[in-house]
Order: sequence, then C-alpha cells, then structure tokens
Amino acid sequence: MSTDLGTTEGMEYRELVHFVTQQTRFALLNNILQHPEQLPSMYELEELNPSVSDATVYKHIQKLIDAGIVKEVALNDDQRRQGYPWKFYGLTEKGRAFLNDHNLLAAEETLQQIYDTISDKPEKMVKYENAPRPEDA
Repeated sequence: MSTDLGTTEGMEYRELVHFVTQQTRFALLNNILQHPEQLPSMYELEELNPSVSDATVYKHIQKLIDAGIVKEVALNDDQRRQGYPWKFYGLTEKGRAFLNDHNLLAAEETLQQIYDTISDKPEKMVKYENAPRPEDA
C-alpha cells in the first residue's frame, strides 16, 4: 500500500493519522517542529530520542519520507563544512498541511519554547544546531 500523500491510491486519511501518531514517528515530527530551523540533522534527532536506537530513528524518518510527510534536504557540495552535518530533515508542504488539517500542529509554539529550555545539550548538538542549513528548504 502506498503512503504517498500525492496519490489517490495512498493511505486513507484515518490510516495516515494513525501512521504519523505512532509514538516514535510522532516524537520525530515534534522534534522537527521544535527545532529552531525546523530542520534537524539525524544526529540531533537521535540525541532528542535517547530511548530509541539510532537505527530505529533512521527507519522511522525513512517511513515519514516515504509517506511524503518529511523531506530530506542537503547542503550543496560548496556549502558543506568538515565536521558539520549536511543532511537535514523537515516537513514537506503536504506534510505540514496534513498535520495542520488534523490539528496536529497546535502545540508547535509550545514545542519550540520547550526546546529553548533544554540546558544540558551536548556540545556537539549545539554545534550541529548552529550548522548552516540549506536556504531553499
């Protein structure tokens, strides 16, 4: 069964709501929404979900990408800097519209405020948080 939001053969909306609200996927969507640029790197997503294995975080991000909810964006080769991430994850326009239509963005501002209060971020996470992001994401 296709999960592509752009096709009529895709999941029924009810199924898609259930799909995105699965605990790990919903946590990852919240992590994206609360990130200052709404484009966290994989490392940041992994750090924000310490009880979930790195492989599981990656697997669920891939599922969200396959469903058309999340997109992977990358810096151009000339923008990449050694020691910094170059791939980031954000909501697609269709994903944002879907979440908005189902009232799943209601806490976006609160999530960002909570993220701002995290005081024990590892140094690497702060570095990655401040890494250059693609401008056309």
